[in-house]
Amino acid sequence: MKLFITGIGTDVGKTIASAIVTEALEADYWKPIQAGDLHNSDSHKILRYLSNDKTKIHDNAYALNTPASPHLAAEMDGVVIDLKKIIAPKTKNHLVIEGAGGVLVPLNDTDCVIDLIEKDYKVIVVSRHYLGSINHTLLTVEALKSRGISVAGILFSGDENVATEQMILSKTGLKCIGRIDQEPYFDANVIRYYADKFRENLAKL
Repeated sequence: MKLFITGIGTDVGKTIASAIVTEALEADYWKPIQAGDLHNSDSHKILRYLSNDKTKIHDNAYALNTPASPHLAAEMDGVVIDLKKIIAPKTKNHLVIEGAGGVLVPLNDTDCVIDLIEKDYKVIVVSRHYLGSINHTLLTVEALKSRGISVAGILFSGDENVATEQMILSKTGLKCIGRIDQEPYFDANVIRYYADKFRENLAKL
């Protein structure tokens, strides 16, 4: 199973969600494009969060120096992101793939993050409550569906808002895989707690 983790925007909790899903399934992890923080990248963070000894962290297809939209970070590094060079690693294990920002974040003049999603990927959308998050979540799901990409479910992140979450689930018809509370901190123990909590729902995807 290949699970693509995307969000409704930046800083909504994709990396924490990716860590939880990776730990729950003892899956491999791959971040195709990393922009900035190369010495403390999402791959580094995932490694620190994990407790299992089965996960393999695969190298980025593109490791860019500037914390910016991938298209701009690539331009500043003097490269152009080429989708043909972004090839999913071969593994017999489950694979968790973490996107960058939201689905319409540009990679180059023609492609966006959504173009990284292959037909056999199952997409998990991470949604975080803030004013406007219903709109952003529905637009994300609509964009995915318009490309014929099926969404496996939604992970809610941050402070709970029952009305918002119920509206999103009602409008999209998607199932809630789980919710990640606004914890004071995240470490391997907290990640393992949520992994145990979500494992059954993830296994059913």
